[in-house]
Amino acid sequence: MERREDDGSIDVARTRHNEAQRAERKLGLLLVAPAVTIMLAVAAYPIIYAFWLSLNKADLRRPDANEFIWFDNYVTVLSSPIWWRAFGVTIFITIISAFLELVFGMLLAIVMHRTIVGRGLVRTSALVPYGIVTVVAAFSWRFAWTEDLGYLTPAGSAPLTEFWPSIWIIILAEVWKTIPFMALLLMAGLALVPEDLLKAASMDGANAWKRFWMITVPLIKPAILVALLFRTLDAFRVFDNIFILTSGANGTSSVSMVAFSNLIRGLNLGIGSTMAVLIFITTGIIAFIFIKAFGAAAPGADPGGRK
Repeated sequence: MERREDDGSIDVARTRHNEAQRAERKLGLLLVAPAVTIMLAVAAYPIIYAFWLSLNKADLRRPDANEFIWFDNYVTVLSSPIWWRAFGVTIFITIISAFLELVFGMLLAIVMHRTIVGRGLVRTSALVPYGIVTVVAAFSWRFAWTEDLGYLTPAGSAPLTEFWPSIWIIILAEVWKTIPFMALLLMAGLALVPEDLLKAASMDGANAWKRFWMITVPLIKPAILVALLFRTLDAFRVFDNIFILTSGANGTSSVSMVAFSNLIRGLNLGIGSTMAVLIFITTGIIAFIFIKAFGAAAPGADPGGRK
């Protein structure tokens, strides 16, 4: 009899837990519904129209020659070495810049979180790069590396006229501008780490590195996911820094630059829209990979990746 009563109480507890999970999930859907509705209302038509254009031979220079050609534009783009070179450049910039921003953003977040004296001054100073308009910041980097003019340019050299120096300068401009953004998001995660837990680990003999790696990092994984996901997606769509620094010369074009050249400069709506759709699909794949890789590891998540 006692065992039956225990089994019954366990079943009741499981039922209540499942109901609480369903209620929480329903509340989450209700909270995001207005934002999703607005996003669909604003973005759905442009996305659908861009996909439709990608299935057509549409050129503003020859509007009478427009015709429906199915997926021929995708075959043309995906068989083009120009696209794949730009894709490789974009992936390289994305991976390197996101990694550096995560590392230095974490260091800056720890400094801002731990600062006791002059905390407001430290945080305000650290956020200055992020407050500068990207185009203005890019022009400052361009002047700094211009031959016979820039204060960072070695005598007799022109780094912005060579491929690898240009790529590293673009990455430098990206990292310098967006480290504060990463630091802000990561600092929000650090604020949720219980100090008592860190003190207890310290008393048990864990050094600073072990406390950071074994306690802090697991607890702030949701913040790392958000920060890294946002910056990776933004870095993959890099345009303004490249446009100002090199204008895509010396093989430094990103996929956004190539799409811009075809869509705006070349007035080729079909090919340009195809590239835009491919960029959209790639960003969706990146987001899916990040959520699958980090989502299930977030504190409080079940094996299915749901909270």
